[in-house]
Amino acid sequence: MSQINLALSKKLIEAAEQEAAKINVPMVISIVDAGGNLVACHRMDEALLVSVDIAQNKAWTSVAMKMPTENLAQATGSGNELFGINTTNNGRVVIFGGGIPLIEDNQIIGAVGVSGGSVKEDIQVAQAAVDMLSHLNETASITE
Repeated sequence: MSQINLALSKKLIEAAEQEAAKINVPMVISIVDAGGNLVACHRMDEALLVSVDIAQNKAWTSVAMKMPTENLAQATGSGNELFGINTTNNGRVVIFGGGIPLIEDNQIIGAVGVSGGSVKEDIQVAQAAVDMLSHLNETASITE
């Protein structure tokens, strides 16, 4: 199983940045390892400063909760079982889309967090990193 390291993070960030450039939205892209530790954070020119913290927290939340952050939106609504969870962990839990786990061999090996656009755009750009990981894994298994 792969581990999230800087070399892999750079490849995932590059794929996400290309997607962000394609839609013409400057983004912040963060990668964390399976323990939620920051491995890399990339702020595109003109990306919002607030997006640095948000992107890192989206990636952390995705690992900590073992799910995409977009899945938290419904569960955290008023009266729902996870209502208020975003106030825990010193406010680190993000309850809207843009954080997606990085999975290999059915194991979470890290996560990507993206911020800077609409929630839909953040998810789209984060998905580009996830797709790159899948592509790299497919390529590696073909050559083995």
